[in-house]
Amino acid sequence: MKVILVPVADRPECVVALSAAFAFGHTVGASVIGCHIRPHSHSPVALPPSRNLSWISNEEVEWQATSNPQNAENASTAAKALFAKLAERHEYDILRRPRAKPGAVWMEKVGSPHKVIGILGPVTDLLVVSRPSAKGGALARIFLSACLLRSSRPVLVLPQTKRRTIGNRICIAWNQSVDAARAVAAAMPLLMHAELVSIVTSGAETRAGPKAGQLVTYLKYWGIQSERISAQGKDEPKDIIAAYKSTGSDLLVMGAYSRNRVSQLIFGGVTEYMLKRTSIPVLMLHT
Repeated sequence: MKVILVPVADRPECVVALSAAFAFGHTVGASVIGCHIRPHSHSPVALPPSRNLSWISNEEVEWQATSNPQNAENASTAAKALFAKLAERHEYDILRRPRAKPGAVWMEKVGSPHKVIGILGPVTDLLVVSRPSAKGGALARIFLSACLLRSSRPVLVLPQTKRRTIGNRICIAWNQSVDAARAVAAAMPLLMHAELVSIVTSGAETRAGPKAGQLVTYLKYWGIQSERISAQGKDEPKDIIAAYKSTGSDLLVMGAYSRNRVSQLIFGGVTEYMLKRTSIPVLMLHT
């Protein structure tokens, strides 16, 4: 893992996301890119009703409604100052150009998060965002949606409250799927640094994919010792959370899927439960 990308706004939840990104960067030897996304100076939403706006996506409308083009310069200055402050706190040098040695890189892009993340996300190793709050949290929802649906890269979704540790004890939600396997592969740099890795399954492993025992064997080739936890399978999300808590885990790794892979963040089942009804750090990969 060499590059971690964090969408940055001057908001309290971004402090948590940035701090975690720098901490992960130290652990795996990665540079951290802070990207502030600015709206266009002329918002399509503000155009006269007589104009045909059928070309504007729902994502673009939501972004323009949430952002404030008139305050873009002040927001940019504040976001850059926040990034520089946290980079210094975590002893990261500000870089002007890429290098092998870890450093902090600041970027500003104009457009919507879905478009910008769709361009920058695929050429990074990990994206870090905050989980939207139950009330409000429109900007956090936009960032989360853009990162999960547009980057094709692993996304670390964090609670908005700071955690003492993240990634020391990792729980893998294993369901024999390709999504879960890809999430494990993406999390490998973190798994190699964890002190405990637990693999939880819910119910009988009846799918055609590899069983948890085969994952245990695979991880041994990487020098990773792991333990299996087999739950009864009465309620998959609750089984996973119970295993997460019983092992003292501080990060959950899982695949992610949505009912609509095109434009809306409408997740179902375990994915939706972990995003909306828990407050734990989750590393997800949606492809």
